[in-house]
Amino acid sequence: MQPRISFITLGVDDLARAVAFYRDGLGLPTRGIIGAEFEYGAVAFFELQPALTLALWPRTSLARDAGLPLDVAAPTNMSLAHNVRAREDVDALLAQASAAGARIVKAASDTFYGGYAGYFLDPDGHLWEIAWNPKRLPPD
Repeated sequence: MQPRISFITLGVDDLARAVAFYRDGLGLPTRGIIGAEFEYGAVAFFELQPALTLALWPRTSLARDAGLPLDVAAPTNMSLAHNVRAREDVDALLAQASAAGARIVKAASDTFYGGYAGYFLDPDGHLWEIAWNPKRLPPD
């Protein structure tokens, strides 16, 4: 398999609240909620970088589409990591997320790999790591 991750879809309990968090709180660009005219079709897309899109979709819609029962959220099943270019950006982004309604679950601290990182939960309980890894800096 040639890995081509192009969509990350997060199941959310309240689509409008989730869009507000990511759009207004974190500043991610979106055209807002689309597809609301279709049963189980309402979704919002955020272009994170070329060929990588974050999708927010109601958990009920995602469960139905996958043919799985709706289950309780488990934040430690996975995390998303955002690697920043400078150490001080970690604290700034954690503060921005907190102001937008995220819950900081681990304040930023030095890491075993020589970086600096902290964690927050978004309003739907998705775990995000904000990291500065000097050995794997993102491109400009």
